[in-house]
Amino acid sequence: MEFFRIKQDIPFMRHALVFNIISLITFLLAVFFLATRGLHLSIEFTGGTLIEVGYEQTADLDKIRGKLEADGFTDTQVINFGSSRDVLIRVPLKAGETAQVSERVKASLDALGDAPTLKRVEFVGPQVGKELAEDGALALLLVIIGIVVYLAFRFEWRFAVAAIIANLHDVVIILGFFAFFQWEFSLPVLAAVLAVLGYSVNESVVVFDRVRETFKKKRGLSTPEVINHAITSTISRTIITHGSTQMMVTSMLIFGGPALHYFALALTIGILFGIYSSVLVASPLVMWLGVSREQFVKPKKENPAGATEDGACV
Repeated sequence: MEFFRIKQDIPFMRHALVFNIISLITFLLAVFFLATRGLHLSIEFTGGTLIEVGYEQTADLDKIRGKLEADGFTDTQVINFGSSRDVLIRVPLKAGETAQVSERVKASLDALGDAPTLKRVEFVGPQVGKELAEDGALALLLVIIGIVVYLAFRFEWRFAVAAIIANLHDVVIILGFFAFFQWEFSLPVLAAVLAVLGYSVNESVVVFDRVRETFKKKRGLSTPEVINHAITSTISRTIITHGSTQMMVTSMLIFGGPALHYFALALTIGILFGIYSSVLVASPLVMWLGVSREQFVKPKKENPAGATEDGACV
């Protein structure tokens, strides 16, 4: 399915060096912010107390946040949980027992007038948070290894190397945004980062598959011309796919509330940079790594003069 078709190939590879310099600068800035500011980890990673309360009427979240902050509960998250009358409160790890924290929070809420029902209190220790962080890093590493192996088998090592560099570029930039703005990095955000890895590699596979197909079908084109043709011929598909996905993610970002805000934000950044890296980072890397038509089309063996195909002389 195509909305439109571009008849003349766009010379993307003519500006490949410029695109990659921009990517390198963005990548280095992201690494700098990660090293200097670090990630603002949620209580799933650092430890803390989760308190679920229920109200008889719709809860005023802004009023609850203001009261808790006035009572000394800093960096506390207050979100609806299931319905507008159910509220989930996340309190970062503090000195003291879990019961003491929950009792203080309950006392603050009671002081507002509408005494809520305490439904659930859970404590996440720092050791559990450390294990979650380690498991998340391991999951990210396994996904990267799986992508490299898949692309190496499906295409060739040059494509695998280019794709994984482009995908890591996307991941680091997402983390750099979260470090720079000190947005909360939680388990849903980690899930979004893993989703972006798969999403980005899908776009790379589409472009790489068209590169391989063009090498086989079109003779006389140089490697940059083949890549330009492959990217140009997939632009319509890219707009349809990414446009549809971004519409859904934007809906989550606008209407999903605080619970889905950072998840949707990570996906938005990942989708935008995923398009850029798959087309304008991975493709030039493949070109510079030396991809050529000979790697996909094996030359036909010519029989010597006076010999049949089985080698017998006539």
